[in-house]
Amino acid sequence: MNTKSFLLVLLSVSALIFAVYFLRDAYNRRKTFSKASWVPLAGIGFITNFFDTLGIGSFAPTTAFYKFTKLVHDRVIPGTLNVGHCLPVVAQALIFIAVVEVAPVTLISMMFAATLGAVLGAGVVAKMPVNKIRLGLGGALLIVAFAMLAGILKLFPNEGNSFGLTGWKLIVALVVIFIFGALQTIGIGLYAPCMALVYALGMNQRAAYPIMMGACALLMPWCSLKFIKEAAYDLKAAVGLTSLGIVGVLIAAYIVKSLPLTILKWVVVVVILYTSIMMFRSVKKKEASATPPEAAKI
Repeated sequence: MNTKSFLLVLLSVSALIFAVYFLRDAYNRRKTFSKASWVPLAGIGFITNFFDTLGIGSFAPTTAFYKFTKLVHDRVIPGTLNVGHCLPVVAQALIFIAVVEVAPVTLISMMFAATLGAVLGAGVVAKMPVNKIRLGLGGALLIVAFAMLAGILKLFPNEGNSFGLTGWKLIVALVVIFIFGALQTIGIGLYAPCMALVYALGMNQRAAYPIMMGACALLMPWCSLKFIKEAAYDLKAAVGLTSLGIVGVLIAAYIVKSLPLTILKWVVVVVILYTSIMMFRSVKKKEASATPPEAAKI
């Protein structure tokens, strides 16, 4: 079995194990679904995963949708993102790993490093209080916004020709993507930071797609099991993301393939920055409401 076939089988098996746990949890908790309408929940899944496949990223836009619409409580947004986007991201990875060649050692080692970071981080995030979640999301959104802005303004180093890394560059890549994997569990998407990392290390832009999608596709099934175990996600919203999310991926990958996205990226950056501010304001309001009147007078 060659490397590509191994990865495709590994991702498929990981997705299958996740799907069994996810569907079983959905069945057991089917009577606890929120009262939110299925239409916006599934629509968000379609839109975010459609543009995710084209390189926009799905975590930050989904967080913005949830914050504006109040469909999902801030406390469970990280778990909902990881569980709900899991299967659509696996679909993306299977497509891009099959068609884009990346050096096997680089691809496999970066995927496993990101997965290790995510598995270690998920157990912590699943038990974090809501204000720490909000602070984490607010900071994560800022990072994503600035990474996207750097890409739009072409502040990254010139694109290289390499489709693999060796020596110190590979070590740096593994350390950094381990951290990205851990941050993914709190709601910072891997795509924009990974694209920046690939540029910085002199790799070809196309190499970023199988790396970032493959890493997410491997880490998300396993870190999502933590969120499922702790019931630290919105079940109905996650089902909505998954249901039409896979459809959005297939349409973007096989029918649309590419779009002029510069204007959309600017809009997404503005929305993400505004959402980040809203997260920080929510923390401030929560802390203010928790302050006893006597303490407030001091």
